[in-house]
Amino acid sequence: MSRLTIYRDNQADSTVVSNLFIDQYMKDANDAQLKVYLYLLRMMSAYQPTSVSDIADRFNHTEKDVLRALKYWQKLHLLDLDYDEGKNLVGIHIRDLNGNAPKAKAETDISSFIPVPAPESPSVSEEPVKETQKSREENALPLPSEEQPSPYRKPSYSADQLKEFRDRQDTAQLLFIAESYLGRPLNPGEMKTILYFKDVLRFSDDLIDYLVQYCVDKGKKDFKYIEKVAVNWAEAGITTPAEAQKTACRYDRSVYAIMNGLGRDGSPNGKELEYISRWTGDYGFSTDIIIEACERTVLATDKHRFEYADGILSSWKRQNVQHKSDILRIDDVYRQRRKNPAPQKNPGNRFNQFTQNSYDFDALEQELLSN
Repeated sequence: MSRLTIYRDNQADSTVVSNLFIDQYMKDANDAQLKVYLYLLRMMSAYQPTSVSDIADRFNHTEKDVLRALKYWQKLHLLDLDYDEGKNLVGIHIRDLNGNAPKAKAETDISSFIPVPAPESPSVSEEPVKETQKSREENALPLPSEEQPSPYRKPSYSADQLKEFRDRQDTAQLLFIAESYLGRPLNPGEMKTILYFKDVLRFSDDLIDYLVQYCVDKGKKDFKYIEKVAVNWAEAGITTPAEAQKTACRYDRSVYAIMNGLGRDGSPNGKELEYISRWTGDYGFSTDIIIEACERTVLATDKHRFEYADGILSSWKRQNVQHKSDILRIDDVYRQRRKNPAPQKNPGNRFNQFTQNSYDFDALEQELLSN
């Protein structure tokens, strides 16, 4: 996966947080925005690369949360986001709050790892601008919940409301499914979160089922993470598991690894997503097996690569491939067959198996002449 380069005007061998940041910016930032900015400072000071997905995993946020935080700091002119010609995020430039105007940005050749629409370029001033209510309105920044209530704000459900929810006829099955995915009983707070999915987000039971399964498959069993994914889906207008699967597949890191494996840049189209969903979902192949098929496809053809790769993977599925070692076994069997082909039985006399008839050709000739 591609990594992001983080750089700034002056480098230090320790993590230093500007007093200007503490005095003017920290008080208005939310939890995710603070974590992202401070972590970028730390990685920059250590000369270590990172990525949106790494940050999301470290702080138990979604990648969308991390991207929102990056754009928030960009609009406050604390950092700049670098995009390539395909509008893919490739670098982060952290500005020096105690210096003058930023120096020329370093060049980077890091490729994209997630498609991000390029935002409008902010106006660059010589000094960082302190956030005000007016600048928030002009930049259409999300306001804290007390200033601009979210339509997806989670209510504080009472014990009576929770009891009423648990006593519903269809609730027991939904809670049982969630507990089966998590491998443990749900606590009251988690049950209230599922009530929130139905009551506020208007999720169907099927969508909640897919939501919990999707997060658990990613190794995320924390209900705070599950709730963030649910809100993101609600904001995106997702109402069915099929829509959720399509969106999740589009932004899954493995999708872009597969696209790169087939020599494709950018986001997959609808047909390509169908193939990838089939390979990962219906076939149940891991990314490394799919990449192996992609590499063989690229060596074999320049056209119809998705169809060719699908042929390879469907063949491996029929042969019960589950690990890369199974592929090596199949390859060995194939080479042995090529090297020592099985002898054919009487290839030139295959019709000798049938009963042979005896004819009197002289009699037949005489009969034909008489007619």
